[in-house]
Amino acid sequence: MTGTMSAMRLDAAGLALSPSTIPRPEPREHQVLLEVLACGVCRTDLHLRDGELPDTRYPITPGHEIVGKVIGAGPRVNGFAVGDRVGVPWLGHTCGACRYCLAGQENLCEFARFTGYTLDGGYAEFALADSRYCLKLPDRYSDAEAAPLLCAGLIGYRAYRAAGDGLNLGLYGFGAAAHLLAQVAKADGRRVFAFTRPGDVESQQFARSLGAVWTGDSDTAPPEPVDAAIIFAAVGALVPVALRATRKGGRVICAGIHMSEIPSFSYDLLWGERSVSSVANLTRVDGADFMEVAGRVHLHPQVEIYSLDRANEALENLRRGALNGAAVLTP
Repeated sequence: MTGTMSAMRLDAAGLALSPSTIPRPEPREHQVLLEVLACGVCRTDLHLRDGELPDTRYPITPGHEIVGKVIGAGPRVNGFAVGDRVGVPWLGHTCGACRYCLAGQENLCEFARFTGYTLDGGYAEFALADSRYCLKLPDRYSDAEAAPLLCAGLIGYRAYRAAGDGLNLGLYGFGAAAHLLAQVAKADGRRVFAFTRPGDVESQQFARSLGAVWTGDSDTAPPEPVDAAIIFAAVGALVPVALRATRKGGRVICAGIHMSEIPSFSYDLLWGERSVSSVANLTRVDGADFMEVAGRVHLHPQVEIYSLDRANEALENLRRGALNGAAVLTP
């Protein structure tokens, strides 16, 4: 199979994505060639475009929430066949031999490669992926609905498990990840406190429609302390704010790949055995576990669909906070 394909490519940090015609790749070994059916737009794509991620090679095709149909497979592919619908997440390759891989922490692999960052992603008509890192998707979701499950859902779920099992959960930044996680938390019988940009009444109403018991501005104290807080917004200043809202012994989880500088804060905010930690990437176990949850709990992903050539518009709407839920590109 040979030919060309359309893609939206990033040629250098700080530039808009440019439409390009590039060779269509051929699958090798464990790889599958996918016809891209949908690809989610993630804040990490903004960090990539803004030059905030290290060691980026250019040009690169972004996009790591890929829903695709297998149209070709390498000779060592097992578990997927031509015609199957699969999901491609952020984690695209690990070495399997470093201390982290051997300890079951492949998300921290020293030699990991990532879809749409160090591997070309899904802002294109076709994409290559290592079949060993692809995920089976629940049938109940359309292609566009399934796309945000592959990062917003997965990273949100890893952060959710890191937050522990307390009843009251604070979510800072109510976008693609939080709107899915709020539904999971509600299904688990937990109480969601949603914090948004100051004055963002629309997002607060959206959070309440998904079961949040309280909504407010990010700089507002909740009516009672939360057991854990997850910060999805890439705003370092929210760390001391979230600590202040968290009970003694509670946890603050930073869920983004990049965050602005965390300001200094007084020790009394951390005292009382509060903790601050980050989550990084995901494992294949995370992926399988979350897809089981998504198959069992009928989530309602809120998506706004854009054609592939409108990728820059989708990214700017994400930057401005002008989305309820997730943006999804459809080639």
